[in-house]
Amino acid sequence: MSADTGAAGAPPVVAVTAERSLGARLSGWVSRGAVRVFLVVVGLFWLVPTVGLLLASLRTPRDMAADGWWKVFTEPSQLTFGAYETLLENEDITGSLLNTVYITVPATVLVVVIGSLAGYAFAWMEFPGRDWWFLAVVGLLVVPVQVALIPIAELFGTLGLFGSVAGVVLFHVGFGLPFAVFLLRNFFAEIPRELLEAARLDGAGELRLFVRVVMPLAGPAIAALGIFQFLWVWNDMLVALIFTDSGSQPVTVALQTQVRQFGNNVDVLAPGAFISMVIPLVVFFAFQRQFVSGVMAGAVK
Repeated sequence: MSADTGAAGAPPVVAVTAERSLGARLSGWVSRGAVRVFLVVVGLFWLVPTVGLLLASLRTPRDMAADGWWKVFTEPSQLTFGAYETLLENEDITGSLLNTVYITVPATVLVVVIGSLAGYAFAWMEFPGRDWWFLAVVGLLVVPVQVALIPIAELFGTLGLFGSVAGVVLFHVGFGLPFAVFLLRNFFAEIPRELLEAARLDGAGELRLFVRVVMPLAGPAIAALGIFQFLWVWNDMLVALIFTDSGSQPVTVALQTQVRQFGNNVDVLAPGAFISMVIPLVVFFAFQRQFVSGVMAGAVK
């Protein structure tokens, strides 16, 4: 507690500094510690399936048939990379992994590029019916994928795209664009108008303004959109199951096909499933910070 002298004739001002009691400090520490322990426990439980799949992929089929994956903690000699060697010799799995890359990368890049251009147009360009067109795009977010499967299958059959990688890519691009436009438009709308006007006064056209000013500021939102689209396409099985054939199927469909012959190829299921799961995890954790900031920035306006 301290006293300060105010102006002449004014009573002194007393500043009181409140101190927390020992009990309050202990209570706060215990509550924060309990929350941290709870989050750690939840995180460990969330990782159990991933760790279990990894350990299962490092065991032989005989060991997997005998007991659970946790047996490796008492018998670490069971660990071997033989299953991954067998996986690399399985042309169905390796080819499907390449098909997954051929589908996921173009579908992600096209959605980011087209969604960025459309989002900028809806945010900062004037054209007739802009707000109504944007409402129509937002309305497409509620259209379920299942509604379009049969009509698009007929269209792809007419165009000769059914059963091809290009057809699956176009389907994912079409259903990924509404969310991309919605997210990026909201992010672009938060850019200060003065910044864009200053660039226009310096002689920048719309394309140069978009590339040099808007896109560098949109890194978090684009990272968030890229992760969303990558995860959706990589983990998709419904669309791929309908629109691909044996030569263009991704890894999700290939693994589902292998499950039907579980007794004959159990040694490739675990490593194939782990590789299919770990790649999206690596992508997510690599861009986790940009993902969180991009989602928060695009969802508050």
